[in-house]
Amino acid sequence: MKKLFVSAALLGLIFAANAQKYEFQTVTDLEALPVISQGNSGTCWSFSTSSFLESEIIRLTGKKIDLSEMYQVRNTYPKKAENYILRQGKTQFGEGGLAHDVINSAADYGIVPNSVYTGLNGTYENHNHSEMVAVIESMLKTYVDNPAKKLSPNWRNAVAAILDVYMGKNPAEFTFEGKKYTPLSFLAMTKIKPADYVTITSFTHVPNYRPFILNIPDNFSNGSFYNLPLTEFIDNIDHALATGYTVELDCDVSEPTFSAKNGVAVIPADSEDDKTILTEIKPEKAITPEYRQQEFENLTTTDDHLMHIVGKMKDQKGNVYYKVKNSWGTDGKRVANGGYVYMSVAYMKLKAISVLVHKEALQKSTKQNLGL
Repeated sequence: MKKLFVSAALLGLIFAANAQKYEFQTVTDLEALPVISQGNSGTCWSFSTSSFLESEIIRLTGKKIDLSEMYQVRNTYPKKAENYILRQGKTQFGEGGLAHDVINSAADYGIVPNSVYTGLNGTYENHNHSEMVAVIESMLKTYVDNPAKKLSPNWRNAVAAILDVYMGKNPAEFTFEGKKYTPLSFLAMTKIKPADYVTITSFTHVPNYRPFILNIPDNFSNGSFYNLPLTEFIDNIDHALATGYTVELDCDVSEPTFSAKNGVAVIPADSEDDKTILTEIKPEKAITPEYRQQEFENLTTTDDHLMHIVGKMKDQKGNVYYKVKNSWGTDGKRVANGGYVYMSVAYMKLKAISVLVHKEALQKSTKQNLGL
């Protein structure tokens, strides 16, 4: 027994010596504006996509412009309300959305700087839409359940009025750097062309290289996704970053091994490593298209959160991670890496629902296969 005890102790010392705490160094780091917080709102889709568009503006013009996330939110809620009304309440109305909702909003209503429209309107110091959404949803249910079975023509104005009270009215014209703009002329100045952006993904239940509508709760606008083989999906993310394009990400963050506090997102090969892998390098699971599909269809992988990929990192063993800009602030007690999460390739393969990119960021062969 004594010999066994000593052997176990020696073994523990060996394991401790082999355990390696993460040490990251930068591989690729593309320009993005500082990390900010979405507050107590479920509007990560606008914060992340606005951050993505800010990086696109830097790439296209060299200008650093802090865009208003809430301007896009203000113009998307009425679309969500219309979807709820016309589907007679047989869909959800809430705070969620996807990257293409910001692109659609920009195409229809333009963009504005955050200095012009904060969306706070004196109601809160930080974004909090819980009361506003509850009020709007209650009103929409009243319209849908109206015993007269005849919809009032005033419902759109009523929704707009609530949004104006809580968030503020849309600016029709404003001055930026000494020049007057409308939201659409401001969009033109930034050289952002909404039609240039596409969403790609990878699933096995639909043909490759075809557009399709992905059935996830927040795809209320029936946005179209291009389907790719899993390897090609990842290759296009890598190609975009290597050629100077940042990438907008929709992914699952409900896993215990996604940790903003530790600043990593990883998929251990052994579930017993769920805790230790957050601080130490451990082997990761090999992700196949079949396993990815299985986890999506059994609802283990869900559409949770949108973020912004701005580069790549590697650890001391050479393992590669994506540098992902989050929107949960920079409080060091809650988040690491200044608000960034370093996401492993395995995590990206398994948990990325989709990414949105400029079409010129795609590989040439992929563009050809998609007819872009």
